[in-house]
Amino acid sequence: MLNSKIDKATGFEKRFENIGTVVYENSTSGSKAVAKEIADLIRVKQSQKQPCILGLATGSSPKGLYSELVRLHKEEGLSFKNVISFNLDEYYPMQPDSVNSYVRFMNELLFNHVDILPENCHVPDGTLSKEEIANYCTAYEAKIEALGGIDLQILGIGGNGHIGFNESGSLQNSKTRLVALDHITRVAASSDFLGLNNTPRTAITLGVKVIMEAQRVILMAWGEGKSNIIKQSVEGQVTNLVPASFLQEHGNVTFVLDKEASSKLTRVNTPWLVEKIEWTDKLIRKAVLGLAQHLKKPILMLTDADYIENGMSDLLADSGPAYDINIKIFNRLQNTITGWPGGKPNADDSKRPERAEPSKKRVLIFSPHPDDDVISMGGTFKRLQEQGHDVHIGYQTSGNIAVSDAEALRFAAFVCDYNDKFGIKNVEAENIFKKALDFLHNKKGSEIDIPEVRHIKGLIRKGEAQAASHFIGLDDTHIHFMELPFYETGAIEKMPLGDEDIKITMDLIDKIKPHQIYAAGDLADPHGTHKVCLDAIFRAVKELKPKKYMDDCWVWLYRGAWQEWGVDEIEMAVPMSPDQVLDKRHGIFKHQSQKDGVVFLGTDSREFWQRAEDRNKETAEVYHQLGLAHYAAMEAFVRWHF
Repeated sequence: MLNSKIDKATGFEKRFENIGTVVYENSTSGSKAVAKEIADLIRVKQSQKQPCILGLATGSSPKGLYSELVRLHKEEGLSFKNVISFNLDEYYPMQPDSVNSYVRFMNELLFNHVDILPENCHVPDGTLSKEEIANYCTAYEAKIEALGGIDLQILGIGGNGHIGFNESGSLQNSKTRLVALDHITRVAASSDFLGLNNTPRTAITLGVKVIMEAQRVILMAWGEGKSNIIKQSVEGQVTNLVPASFLQEHGNVTFVLDKEASSKLTRVNTPWLVEKIEWTDKLIRKAVLGLAQHLKKPILMLTDADYIENGMSDLLADSGPAYDINIKIFNRLQNTITGWPGGKPNADDSKRPERAEPSKKRVLIFSPHPDDDVISMGGTFKRLQEQGHDVHIGYQTSGNIAVSDAEALRFAAFVCDYNDKFGIKNVEAENIFKKALDFLHNKKGSEIDIPEVRHIKGLIRKGEAQAASHFIGLDDTHIHFMELPFYETGAIEKMPLGDEDIKITMDLIDKIKPHQIYAAGDLADPHGTHKVCLDAIFRAVKELKPKKYMDDCWVWLYRGAWQEWGVDEIEMAVPMSPDQVLDKRHGIFKHQSQKDGVVFLGTDSREFWQRAEDRNKETAEVYHQLGLAHYAAMEAFVRWHF
């Protein structure tokens, strides 16, 4: 059984955490630990000749869990014949064979791969008439109750704290029912349905009451995007505004997190408030910069009293007085700022983030989608090119699913009109257009595009990426379209990272032999494209490490349109003038298909150029508030050591 890490002797963590939490290095190890507990429970029940009643969840969080359970079945003989499962929820209305059906999700990820009896698999029925739902929900709960209740309930957590589809406002005694989905929930799911307009407004969900009656509950959360709601659920008050907080009143619950999801917990984010710690350079920087931001003071204005009154007297005793600590941290932050991201030639580089030599570097920028480069580091990209470095860009995926159907039709029609205007007879082009037109006019919600439509969408994004790279100053020999196979499913759900993905990545690195690699370090979603693309780079770099040229290769991580590095993490900050901010905006504008109603905006209604601009300005403002020079904007990077 998983155990919480609350120290009952000191009570340190219990002051903050009201739910037992276990933090793993990553989602893979966390998922394996949960799978082991489930397997142990199944086997105990088998030895007692009893059924094992599992409450199961869907979404991205349990994917690794189900993969490990399938492995345990196939490789270690774990039988599911005594398992009876009840899923938390289902969209309504929803046909079981729909690509977004939770029936299909469970079949494809678990049920079809183990020996569970079909009659023992229960998923709420999304095909009922509304008049039938109330009685159906009562019967669903009655089945669970007749079996003695759920032995182990698996949960994920929504961005607003929902468990199942028990949204904000749900009561602790709520029963299984049809619910209206919160706008935040619908926006989060909209990418699966290719737009908010196609996303269901209602769902059937197991009630909070049944969840709370389970003998054991495990909630899994992965990624930085879940860190804020995890902190509210674990450390905040019990409130129906955050339904996951109800679990504080359950007697046998554990939150299983990866490092990123746990990052806002007090014991992780500010451990000096929890227990006596060893003050490393990294923790000192984090604490001092956090204190300055909390008090809204420049670093050099912090006093001994500020340290003492905010739980940092140990640091003051070890390394004080405050002025000595302040000046050290101020200088370190000052040294992250550089207008020479490729290194400044013929300069003392002992306090600069990048090496001076070689003065002309080979640079390889990896972009997961065809616009992440200019959105995330467009200013740095342009500066590297202008300062004479040999800059290459590797677009890792086609990004075709982010192009709207209307945009695809517009471009296909343009080809036909172009041919007609200039008297070019091209029957094949006309046939492709007619085929695409017929498909898109009859396309069902979330139906996977036919190859012709996917190719059109991919060509649109390829052309935009070329236009942006040309704007930066690159020629076509320095623009590389990798089209990693894992991405090319035509659906939101991608294939696992494969050997061919790694080989393509290695081949490009080996061809260029870069002194610098830039890669997207977004880790908000452990199953997202950015994370998979980053894993491909990490694995490729490690494979290539024995090669001599890799001794001179540094890897810098940028972040995308969704988040930014914390100021305590930043190792290189590249400032931008107002004119450079406008240049970056114009580069982003080359990606016309991603403006004005883009498919995957997420919960943020701003367009990507607005998010990037605001984020870069906010980074510059943070530096200024801490007492450093005031720039119009800044792009931030963290170095990855391999």
